[in-house]
Amino acid sequence: MKRIFLFIVTNLAVLALLSVVVFVVERATGVRLGGAGLGNMLVFAAIFGFGGALISLALSKWTAKTMMGVRVIETPQSEAESWLVATVERLAARAGIGRPEIGYFEAEEMNAFATGARRDASLVAVSTGLLRGMSRQQAEAVLGHEITHVANGDMVTMALLQGVVNTFVIFLARIIGNVVDRAIFKNDRDQPGIGSFVTTLVAQLVLGVFASMIVSWYSRRREYRADAGGADLAGTGNMIGALEALKHSHGEPMPTQMQAFGINTGAEGFARLFMSHPPLDERIAALQARAA
Repeated sequence: MKRIFLFIVTNLAVLALLSVVVFVVERATGVRLGGAGLGNMLVFAAIFGFGGALISLALSKWTAKTMMGVRVIETPQSEAESWLVATVERLAARAGIGRPEIGYFEAEEMNAFATGARRDASLVAVSTGLLRGMSRQQAEAVLGHEITHVANGDMVTMALLQGVVNTFVIFLARIIGNVVDRAIFKNDRDQPGIGSFVTTLVAQLVLGVFASMIVSWYSRRREYRADAGGADLAGTGNMIGALEALKHSHGEPMPTQMQAFGINTGAEGFARLFMSHPPLDERIAALQARAA
């Protein structure tokens, strides 16, 4: 579930790369892509903005497998693997989605994630620490939470939202770059100058950080829905028990780039604006209020 941080980082990297490519093409051809008009520039921004988000979405499963060292279970080799496969298949059937790829990754921290571009072609993986540290009922609730993310189409929704904010980030950054290029660097040619490129890239990164606050806010809202889905699939008591167990998780956390994918996360102060998940206590209170 902690998927948003990785999604944002990958997306910003794609946008930065696309900016470099656009600058090189513009310098080589002398043609300002997107044209001089605001309408053309907005169309250009939409193409590249949604392109970056969709590339991030398409790479999501491969990125998660590579970074986390996920071992996909083709044929169960133990009782634990058999239970994991059978539980995910049963929950997926109840949620009305296709069978996900199922796997696990070595980590002491109790964690799990689901990702993928399509409801019927997703990936669900859990840490070995979660399998050891939770009861089967609690682990089933976590899996129900992840399956709910898939059933709700959360990754696609996040990609569309990211595409919208990317569009405005690119659009506004290029306007800022053009203004600075002409007003400060006194470039009156149609060909963009280095001042335009540097200013646009910096503005794009700064605006991208603010845009990530919007994406993170939406991500926190959908976590409550996924918790409710986990409670419906595996029982409210089990979902609350799983969240309580996460408070006592130990071991090294997921890599920073992967922390937006997992179920176990938290932050305080200003960092809360970038949290992909609400604090565990708030999620538990929401489930308790829902059951009352």
